[in-house]
Amino acid sequence: MHAVIRSEALIVANRITGTVLRFDGSKGYGYIQAEKGLEVFVHYTAIQGNGIKTLAAGEKVEFILEESYRGPLAQEVVRLA
Repeated sequence: MHAVIRSEALIVANRITGTVLRFDGSKGYGYIQAEKGLEVFVHYTAIQGNGIKTLAAGEKVEFILEESYRGPLAQEVVRLA
């Protein structure tokens, strides 16, 4: 019998930029429009920095794009000035 080990997510690219489409602070998740038109899921735990982990629609962000079993996922999200 052979065991198959699968990674939960695969890193697709280095850091890319995007714009927050929407973020529901009460639910802790939202979506980012990536620079190449891809809509990417973001969870509050992926937001870097101290304080409240939330984003506002229209904010410019940079993140690592991963491909999870549910679709594109943003990790290590930082706001751009």
